[in-house]
Amino acid sequence: MEAVTVGESATRPKAGLLRQLETTALAATREAAIACQEFVGSGDGKAADAAATNAMREELAAAPGTGTVIIGEGEKDEAPMLFNGESVGEGGSLSFDIAVDPLECTSLCAAGMPGALTTIAIAERGSLWEPGPAFYMDKLLGRGELRGVIDINETPEANLEKAAEALGKAVTDLRVVVLDKPRHEDLIARLRAAGAHVSTPSDGDVGGALQVLLPTAEADLLMGIGGTPEGVMTACAARALGGFMQGKLAPQKDDEKQALEGTDLDHVLELEEMVNGEAFFVASGVTGGLVAAPRREDGWNVTESMVVAAGSVKRVIAHTTASENQANDGGT
Repeated sequence: MEAVTVGESATRPKAGLLRQLETTALAATREAAIACQEFVGSGDGKAADAAATNAMREELAAAPGTGTVIIGEGEKDEAPMLFNGESVGEGGSLSFDIAVDPLECTSLCAAGMPGALTTIAIAERGSLWEPGPAFYMDKLLGRGELRGVIDINETPEANLEKAAEALGKAVTDLRVVVLDKPRHEDLIARLRAAGAHVSTPSDGDVGGALQVLLPTAEADLLMGIGGTPEGVMTACAARALGGFMQGKLAPQKDDEKQALEGTDLDHVLELEEMVNGEAFFVASGVTGGLVAAPRREDGWNVTESMVVAAGSVKRVIAHTTASENQANDGGT
C-alpha cells in the first residue's frame, strides 16, 4: 500500500501522464539502492556507481513509452553512467525526459557514511534544460516565499537579510546548506560572520536541497557551487513543491572552461528555464540519513523511497523478494 503523504499543497495539480512512470522510477531507484549494498563501506565508489547504473538501466528498459536521458551523471568523474542521449523504455507514444544520478554521494557510499541516495527525475519530453559540457553550476535555492525576494547576483549578506525578512526570522535564526569544499571557504565564512547557521555536508547537492524543500525541512537556503546534473534534478523537485531556484554556470576546471568558451556565464538560469513542464523526482536511500538504507527482513529486501510530485511528498516502503524483485509496498 502507499505510504503516508508527509506534505501536500492545498491545491494539487491534476496528475498527468508522467504519473504512469512513477512505478518505473521507484523500481529504478530501489533496485539501484539494493545493488549498491555490497559496496557500502568498501572504499570502491566506482564499483558501487556501476552496480547502481546497471540496475537502474535494467529497470528503465521496461518503462512504458520512450525516455531520453538528458542529464546523465558520472562524466566529470570518469564514472559509469547512463549517458546523455541514451534511449530507454519499451517504446510507444509516451515520451519523456530523464535526469539521473544512479548514486548520489558516491564517496559517502564508499565510506559507509549516511547521505547516499539513488535518484531520478522524469519530465515531459523537451522540458529539461540541457547543460551540454557544463559540469558545475552556482545555485541559490529556497522555499516559494523567497521567489522574487533573493537573487543569485546579490551578495550572500544581502540575500540573508532579505530571506530573513520574507520568512519572518532573524538572520541569526537562518540555516544555510553549503557543500564543504575549498571553493566555499569564503562563502561559509561570510555567512557565519553575518550570523547565519551553516550546515556543511561533505557531499550531496540533492540531499542538501531536500533539507530546504521538504515540508519537514529545517534549513532555509542552499547556496554554492555543485553539479549541473544534481541541479537539474533539484529543479524538478523545486518545481513540484513550488520552491525557488536560480543557477549560473560555474566551470571549475580548464577543460570545462575551454568547452564553454563563448557561453554567457553571467546568464541567470531561472527555475522555469531548468524545467519548463510537468516533472517529478524520486530518491531511494542507500546509506541512511534523510532516507533509510535498505535492509533484509525475513527474506525480503526492505527499501525506503521518496516521491516528490505535483505539490506532494510521500515516502514509500517497499518489500521485494531477493530473487524475483516483486514489490509488496507498505506504508510508514
